[in-house]
Amino acid sequence: MHNSLINVLGNLPQDTKVYCGHEYTASNLRFAASIEPENQFLIEKSHWVSKNSKTVPSTIGDELKFNPFMRVNEDSVKKATKQEDPVEVMRALREMKNNFR
Repeated sequence: MHNSLINVLGNLPQDTKVYCGHEYTASNLRFAASIEPENQFLIEKSHWVSKNSKTVPSTIGDELKFNPFMRVNEDSVKKATKQEDPVEVMRALREMKNNFR
């Protein structure tokens, strides 16, 4: 998962469109906000989503700004997971997301 998100998808051109299979954007943003409540782009994206019923597609550039699974090298995400190694950060995020309500 780390290699796919960070090394493969994360290196695509920033304007690459991302089409998800399910519309979980609002829920995913709530989870992301629990990880990075100070992330200004995330706050703006959440506000935008609350006013729009269609949120697909996103872009790789946007995902790199708000998706915690693509931000495992950011200090704020490391702090939230209490991990330093990016693979362990991702593992912790996955567990946190599994338990998020």
